[in-house]
Amino acid sequence: MTFSKFVSALAVSALLVGSAGHALAAEKKDFKVAWSIYVGWMPWGWASDNGIVKKWADKYGIAIEVTQFNDYVESMNQYTAGAYDAVTLTNMDGLSIPAAGGVDTTAVIVGDFSAGNDAVILKDKTSLADIKGQKVNLVEYSVSDYLLSRALESVGLTERDVSIVNTSDPDMVGAFQTADVTAMVTWNPMVSEIAALPNAHKVFDSAQIPGEIIDLMVANTEVLKDNPSFGKALVGIWYDTMAVMTSDTAEGAAARAAMGAASGTDQAGFESQLAATKLFPTAAEAVAFTTSPELKGTMDKVRNFLFVKGLLGSGAASPDFIGIELPDGSILGDSANVKLRFTAEYMKAAADGAL
Repeated sequence: MTFSKFVSALAVSALLVGSAGHALAAEKKDFKVAWSIYVGWMPWGWASDNGIVKKWADKYGIAIEVTQFNDYVESMNQYTAGAYDAVTLTNMDGLSIPAAGGVDTTAVIVGDFSAGNDAVILKDKTSLADIKGQKVNLVEYSVSDYLLSRALESVGLTERDVSIVNTSDPDMVGAFQTADVTAMVTWNPMVSEIAALPNAHKVFDSAQIPGEIIDLMVANTEVLKDNPSFGKALVGIWYDTMAVMTSDTAEGAAARAAMGAASGTDQAGFESQLAATKLFPTAAEAVAFTTSPELKGTMDKVRNFLFVKGLLGSGAASPDFIGIELPDGSILGDSANVKLRFTAEYMKAAADGAL
């Protein structure tokens, strides 16, 4: 889908969500969750395959269907259109896609932040400054675009110094191996595959902007409000899975191997990606990060970037157009148009053993 068509789809979606708001705001028993291939989100597929999703859904008398998407943008499109109740995405994409599309969205789980999983890779060049004048392949308007902007800043360049080539994430590895692709920004597992090629050089990555690319599980705010058991089940699933995945046991090794295989690598490859991820394996760690004052500063950077890009909606006259609610109840932007919310409520319940 082209970006212009996507914006049109979002506009229609926003109207539908607005007109059907009362229909969404009701107790329900069946929920749909979308996720896409990325180291920080692989636990969702494994939890579904290994009975953990069913365990927590059964506890609350609900059913949760977990669906894998090979295309990250499409998973967010489907959530924004109302086909899914929850989706995995980053803090930036949550603001630029569902929130900008009029879908009130709440971050239920703050799973990690990228600490090297997102990278700028050049072919046959070893210095970031060499990117000047090059075509850069990336998923346009995604966190890759944000990472590129921050990278260019660091060497006194802007996006006017390069040309963006919009490329779907499943096509990245193949595209890099063609003669006309010389610069790319992407995320794992593609980063690991591309960086292993003999002519590839990683010249900037997310470890240089720690805490800015945050991986989330978000849910429709109205659905969550009327079905708090869904939020509780999601965090129960997540921290049960974290306990296994991060354990130094045979079961933990098997889980990491399975997640690696599902993402196109092996246990060692998956563990190398985990090493480039600042994971919050316990609810207490996630709560501490989510309630820290740094989150406000990060979201301020993100919303300003999106405003410059024209990604906060056609009516956005300033970065304040969309309100962002933080865990302490304070709001960045328009308090009358809050569409993205961060809460520690469900993670805190898990930390307190109150699920």
